[in-house]
Amino acid sequence: MKLLVLGHLCIDCAHPAGEPPRERWGGIANTIAAVGALSGKEDAVVPVCGVGPDDEKRFLKWLERFPAVDPSGVFTLNGPTHRIDFYEKGEGLRVACTKDIAPPVPFERIRKYLSVDGVLINMVSGSDIVLETLDQIRMETRARETPIHLDYHNLTTGIGKERERFRRPLAEWRRWAFMVTSVQLSEEEASGLTVDRLTEAQLTGHLLTLGVTGVLITRGARGATVFSNEHKKVVRFDIAGVPAEGAEDRAGLGDVFGGAFMYRFVTTSDLRASAEFANLTAAKAASRPAAGLADDEEWISPG
Repeated sequence: MKLLVLGHLCIDCAHPAGEPPRERWGGIANTIAAVGALSGKEDAVVPVCGVGPDDEKRFLKWLERFPAVDPSGVFTLNGPTHRIDFYEKGEGLRVACTKDIAPPVPFERIRKYLSVDGVLINMVSGSDIVLETLDQIRMETRARETPIHLDYHNLTTGIGKERERFRRPLAEWRRWAFMVTSVQLSEEEASGLTVDRLTEAQLTGHLLTLGVTGVLITRGARGATVFSNEHKKVVRFDIAGVPAEGAEDRAGLGDVFGGAFMYRFVTTSDLRASAEFANLTAAKAASRPAAGLADDEEWISPG
């Protein structure tokens, strides 16, 4: 199995109340970690992402812990690594602020890595790639019928005056989904995706007319749902949540879910079984320290 993983690398900086800030790899690193940990000797994972010059050496060093990961698609940005600051607001609430915004990954960086068994696109920042690049990926892989999985993620948010993320509809949501094999949204993302506020049932019905084979809605601790077409009817398959002890920080688990789903789907083409596997993998990650995200020693020195 050879899988292309595309999206923005992030540095996530947490600002817990009354504690010093702490940083760790985030964004596409969570997906890389999930797929890298699952991969065997015959597998290859090719991330295509940019990293700031100040962070490049330690990021490449971190990638070495995953033998299946081919780092040749990692390139040096002209500016800093994409960065997100999380500010705790009490009662479990927090505000995400985007500080250093990386430019979209150009198609020229992606083209030579498209001879793969699957393409996973995680819109970590919402500007990871532009629509025209997705069109080029679709055209390049169409003849080989390469499955493409798209996680809408931060396509569903905008950036305010104070650099805070806020939920807003996506006018071109149909074009992003067109001829993509599977799409992924959290239930919050799904509820705010469309301008006309379609219900979840209406939204999934529309998505499945665009060439999409499966729509995956993640529901956090309550599991996930897979929607697909069977005999011209929308079929719903609910996956129960898996208990995860000590899961105080669930950030990044959607990235883990998407990576695990695509890893299994590429070899089985089984939507339901792949989503069940992804749900279980994300739950296991949630049970590890710091939600078991990109790094066992997840915090990197601030500044």
